[in-house]
Amino acid sequence: MSAINEVCDFLQACGTYYLATVEGDQPRVRPFGTANLFEGKLYIQTGKVKEVSKQIAANPKVEICAFDKGVWLRVAATLVRDDRVEAKKDMLDHNPSLRSMYSETDDNTEVLYLKDSTATFSSFTAAPRTVTF
Repeated sequence: MSAINEVCDFLQACGTYYLATVEGDQPRVRPFGTANLFEGKLYIQTGKVKEVSKQIAANPKVEICAFDKGVWLRVAATLVRDDRVEAKKDMLDHNPSLRSMYSETDDNTEVLYLKDSTATFSSFTAAPRTVTF
């Protein structure tokens, strides 16, 4: 299994993960639930009207933290906005519950892919393992 597939599968399995951004000199962390592979890239989704979107635009370096079945995952990455309708549609098609709030053709839906990613899987029972994508 490729590194990007392994990370996406983990994020999808845990259901909720936490995304950390920076606002000025203050870290900001919030729960997220979207993780989707499209054209070989790992995407997440938010709304452009949200503060998290503004924070990412100002500083696209983020960290993701997730926990599932005794293993935690930390991913350091740079997020890149993809404004293509195809990328938004694929995200919403894979997360149909979002369609009540978002559309691939609205001015709010934002999908971003992870670039220059370093992911570390850790637990109390095994040495940390790092993958990149």
